[in-house]
Amino acid sequence: MTLSPNAILILMFGGLTLLMLTGLPIAFVLGGLSLLLTVFLWNADAVVIMVLQIFDTMRSEALLGIPLYILMAGILQRSGVIQDLYRAMELWFGRLRGGLAIGTVVICVVMAAMTGVVGAAVTAMAVLAMPEMLKRGYDPKLVTGTICASGTLGILIPPSVLTIVYAVTAQVSIGKMLIAGLVPGLILASLYICYILYVAYTKPGMVPASTAERVPMSVKLKSLQAVILPSLLIVMILGSIFLGIATPTEAAAVGVLGALIAGSIRKSLTFKGLAAASIETLKATSMILWITIGAKAYVAIFTGLGGASTLMDFIQNLDVHPYMILAAMMLILIFLGTVLDEIGIILLTVPVFLPIVRVLGFDEIWFGVLYAITIQTGYISPPFGYTLFYIKGPLPPSISMTTVYKGVTPFMMLQIVALLICVAFPGLVTWLPRLMTN
Repeated sequence: MTLSPNAILILMFGGLTLLMLTGLPIAFVLGGLSLLLTVFLWNADAVVIMVLQIFDTMRSEALLGIPLYILMAGILQRSGVIQDLYRAMELWFGRLRGGLAIGTVVICVVMAAMTGVVGAAVTAMAVLAMPEMLKRGYDPKLVTGTICASGTLGILIPPSVLTIVYAVTAQVSIGKMLIAGLVPGLILASLYICYILYVAYTKPGMVPASTAERVPMSVKLKSLQAVILPSLLIVMILGSIFLGIATPTEAAAVGVLGALIAGSIRKSLTFKGLAAASIETLKATSMILWITIGAKAYVAIFTGLGGASTLMDFIQNLDVHPYMILAAMMLILIFLGTVLDEIGIILLTVPVFLPIVRVLGFDEIWFGVLYAITIQTGYISPPFGYTLFYIKGPLPPSISMTTVYKGVTPFMMLQIVALLICVAFPGLVTWLPRLMTN
């Protein structure tokens, strides 16, 4: 069957949209649609192209970092390190108005720098921080918004699984891509803290006055022991990548070893806990790799049938400012973030968007960070943002999802502000990667 390039473009995107609406797993949608289009629109013999693309992807050593970082997150989640961190933050920030919410943001930054896994941060804070803040009279909207937004910082702050997938797909330096997200992630965390302080001192009904007892400085200083292991782990991972001592994959292996040592020192990591973390890693990695297989097949056929070249011609013929095209891509990503997981979005759209980015003359590392921020915004966007489902389980019956939606809205606006800052000042994103030891 012979179709025009425009018809192929419409058929591929239309078919993908319709099949996703059926609720089928994205990996099977991508793989199945690719196989059907190859056989009916191209040639049955061309199926070998899909196989070769998949084989080439599965041989990528860079992908080894993904299961290692996920395993590290699972081990740390069961080692009790996060609980100790929360108790320390409670002692240091408890007397500050809005201190528990600020402490939650700080812990999420530390967790992001240790694990880079969103689900672990949101779930842990929902279990640890949410009951304490609600008990002390914090407004439920601020509580849920803070946890949902802060928990997604692992998308930006290294080591981020999403960033690794982007770098592998875009074929850019994984180390530089990881380090590039650090400053934007800290900017975003700072915006969250500023908003919490603004609410605390201008809307006293949402944040109670501190009722915490004064804690001796000696007790506070002793509580900082909980920060030592996480700090060492962060330095081991990020420092080795930044200084060029280890590749991101090697740093991930060091991180797993550090997590095991942390669990052993605290005598909290059992064989049962390690087995559970390993099974979670197997499930999460399998999901990511299946999506990778489906997306690689889809992109190979999309390119082979002329869809990519048609789209490029259309973009090049547009008489608009490059930043208008960039804004359109960002809006598409935010929308996709409400209905797809972040790995699927990257694997599906990066091969389509990146040639456009190169034609427009934008930096690929900088674009990758913008990519992460927009996906992060989609992650907390009502009604289908993934983070909203993470918090739904631990949510008390007295708090509705409508409250959660209202709570995340101001934080979504802050994420858009952070996106605009990074667009206006690209140097904030690119200066650390330029300092890296290659």
